[in-house]
Parts: sequence; structure tokens; C-alpha cells
Amino acid sequence: MVMPLRQTVRVASYLFEQKMVRRREKFPLIVELEPLFACNLKCEGCGKIQHPAGVLKQRMPVAQAVGAVLESGAPMVSIAGGEPLMHPQIDEIVRQLVARKKYVFLCTNALLLRKKIDKFTPSPYFAFTVHIDGMRERHDESVAKEGTFDEAVEAIKEAQRRGFRVTTNSTFFNTDTPQTIIEVLNFLNDDLKVDEMMLSPAYAYEKAPDQDHFLGVEQTRELFKKAFGDGNRRRWRLNHSPLFLDFLEGKADFPCTAWAIPNYSLFGWQRPCYLMADGYVPTYQELIEKTDWDKYGRGKDARCDNCMAHCGYEPTAVLATMGSLKESIRAARETVASNRAGK
Repeated sequence: MVMPLRQTVRVASYLFEQKMVRRREKFPLIVELEPLFACNLKCEGCGKIQHPAGVLKQRMPVAQAVGAVLESGAPMVSIAGGEPLMHPQIDEIVRQLVARKKYVFLCTNALLLRKKIDKFTPSPYFAFTVHIDGMRERHDESVAKEGTFDEAVEAIKEAQRRGFRVTTNSTFFNTDTPQTIIEVLNFLNDDLKVDEMMLSPAYAYEKAPDQDHFLGVEQTRELFKKAFGDGNRRRWRLNHSPLFLDFLEGKADFPCTAWAIPNYSLFGWQRPCYLMADGYVPTYQELIEKTDWDKYGRGKDARCDNCMAHCGYEPTAVLATMGSLKESIRAARETVASNRAGK
């Protein structure tokens, strides 16, 4: 896990306060903020743009977006969508969150990044998170638009040149192989030298156009076990806890803790997570108190049976790490090793 030291200390302090001082059972680690659903791509595996035209035209007001994050108390925010750079006030949302020392990750396909980059200022509290699903041919096929990979690469280089932190997010399907994963992560890690990389097996959105290429649990474990071999897992600057990577390989199993990475969108707080929509509530408190969390997870809800997405299981791994001296030392060692490798 290659989280910067300042952020690592901040998150660790926050977790200690929630668990040990306030004795809270449920609390947010990072908020998935969706200030719009509109996008300039039509990815085959995404169900977010299937909303009616009237909904796709809506943009969340700045005060509402910032207010939701502050209400939750989470130290980190992932701004997604849709394509957040299409929001006319996205820079102001970022500016206000950074001013409050929230760690902000702006998720983007990067098609508008070079055009919009002047609106943003480099900060240790801010990073662009560019979606890269594979090398050129595989990425362009997954987003259904040629040239997207090349534009994303150029946008990453420009952001780096201007002093921004740049991370990536890669989603993998059953059309991927260990080699295709190795190729793209080697490229991001060694050639582009992005700060951190996040990865996830694809989740089967009910409204996604392509329903044939989502990974099952055993497929996921076999895929990542092979991709992580030959020292790749330690060498890559992956923005995941060691226990979550163990989970992807099938070396560990965890219950889902979707309440720790809640989603807030134009409709409100989404239950139970940003991958499933079983209704919305106006406050995070209501989300926590009035959602039957026990009915979700593998073996409980059929929609969860093949899910190994980070939004449900990364926070469980983080909490398990915090509760174990052995795992905490292991995570610290891997963080130091990854940061040294990135220098």
C-alpha cells in the first residue's frame, strides 16, 4: 500500500478515534460522491448512464456536495459519476473539500482533463484518478471509443508535468488474462510512473449493456493469483491494503462492509452501496441506522454472490489490519517498500 505518509497518519488517526475513542461500529472511510450521472463515454460495463435524459442533465450544487461529505465526517472523498469534469463547478467542489483538508480523488476518463486542468491547483490533498482498463486496444474497446487510451496517457503526462498527484483505477473482466493485467500495471507503474494504482474485478451492474463478461469469485481469485506472481504484487505501487490483495487471491475472506464506503449522488445516500440501488435516504445517519446491513453480502443476496469489489471489501481489510499488530506491521513494511520503489 503506497499511500503518502501524511495521508496514512491521518487515516490511521481517524480510524483509531472512531473505533477506540468514540466506540463506533459503523463509520465512513471514504465517500463515493457522484455530483452528476452524465458521461462523455458509453462504457459497456457501466450502468450509470442508463438514467433518463432529465436526470443526466442534472448537476449537484456545490453546497450540497460539500455538505454531504462534511456530514459523513469521512477523511477521504472519491468524486465520480458520470464524468465529473463535465460538471461546470467541479473545480469549486474540489477547492472547498481540499480547503477542509479532505483527501480528494477526482475520477476521470481524462478526455477533458487537458482542457480543464487550469481550473485545478496541485495539492497533497488532491489527485486525479484516471481510469485505465488495459493497454490501448483493450482500453479503447472497453470504453467503446478509439483514441481514449492515447488521450488518457497524454493527460496523465501533462498532469504530472504540472505537479499533480496522479493515480489510476483499472477494472478487469473475464476477457482479461494475467498477462493483460501484468502488461497494463507494468506500463502504469514503470513507464508512466503514476503515484498509485487501484484495481478491481468488475461488478455486474444490472443496467450495464454488457452482461456477459463479469468475473465470478473463483475466476477472480485465479486471475489475480497468477497476475500477482513473480514479485509483481510487491513491486507495483498498489493503493490497497495487503489483506485486500490477499482477498483477491483467495488467501483471505471477509464480510462486506459497504457502509464504510457510502455513495452520495443526486438522489441522496444510496443503500446499500454505489453498485446496488435499493433506495435512497437524505442523511448518512439514516443510511447507517435504517439499512438492514445483515441481509447483504455473498450468500445473503444473489446480487452480491460474485462481488469482490473494493467498495465492499477494502474497508473490511483495513479494519482487520488495524485490529492486528502483525498485519499492521506487515502493511507498514509494504508501504515503506513501495514508497522506496517509487523513488
